[in-house]
Amino acid sequence: MTDLVAIARSLFAPGKGILAADESVHSATTRLAAYGIAATPEMRRQYRDLFLGAENIEQYLSGAILFEETLDQKGDDKKLFASSLSLRGIAPGIKVDLGTEPFPESAKELITSGLIGLPERLEKYKKQGSVFTKWRAVYRIDGDHLPSPQAIHENAKRLANYAKEVQAAGLVPIVETDVLIEGKHSRSRSRMVLEQVFGALFSVLAEYAVDKASVILKTAMALSGSENQKKDSPEEAAEDTLAALLGHVPRQLAGIVFLSGGQEPAQATENLAAICRLAREKGAPWPLSFSYARALQDEALALWKGKAENVPAAREAFLERLAKISAAVSP
Repeated sequence: MTDLVAIARSLFAPGKGILAADESVHSATTRLAAYGIAATPEMRRQYRDLFLGAENIEQYLSGAILFEETLDQKGDDKKLFASSLSLRGIAPGIKVDLGTEPFPESAKELITSGLIGLPERLEKYKKQGSVFTKWRAVYRIDGDHLPSPQAIHENAKRLANYAKEVQAAGLVPIVETDVLIEGKHSRSRSRMVLEQVFGALFSVLAEYAVDKASVILKTAMALSGSENQKKDSPEEAAEDTLAALLGHVPRQLAGIVFLSGGQEPAQATENLAAICRLAREKGAPWPLSFSYARALQDEALALWKGKAENVPAAREAFLERLAKISAAVSP
């Protein structure tokens, strides 16, 4: 029988985190277009290989979340990406949700789809080498009325359904609560929404008898909205983020990883370091780490520009940022 708790805990090896390389075809196309790169299937493969094929990433990464397309692709080393990662001690994971759709009860809110056919997909992904999974729920803040309690609860039910199915399939579930940074909201409002989301999520996970000891929470930080003039200090972000977690996240949880959520690489690194420092001071009961995408990729993509001759410089920038983010979570 698969020891899911051991797998979940292994993703929190000291100084290591998870690379989020799970952009859908649409998201990858948008990401590459921002750097003037046309996103053909081959260019998406090269984009994945830029990061997954870089030497020495195993020093800083315990896992990598992949997109379904990537499971069938090979790196320049002619090995399937999942196999290549496993050989270097990096656990392959897979995004299993099918993206968002409008919430019928509230047109401005989103719920996540993908429960139909999930058991069959999980069986396939496991055979392809995946050992953990991820499902993302999205929450938009707008004044005091969004997110609505109904949308929070519906996303919690879907996250719990997903986590139950994943554990039954012998895989580790990451439940992602992405409270979007877009908006004019204050940091205190962001904290309040995180508390509401955590409260609903862990209540429903308990209802569904999901084993919390093999669940990983991936979450946004408590931050002022991107259209708010207030710029939070790392210490302010850490105080409110940790308060929301300590007040509402069960201590039995396997661990918590943070998403960068539109932050600049340096900002995401500094905020993470402050959160981890404060967590140690307060004796937080779970290990903390990172599961970043853009904050790890942007500097490298700006150098790469889709050109083979730029790969060495781009990978060097990627490894430099990885080392800084690894240092942020190290004692």
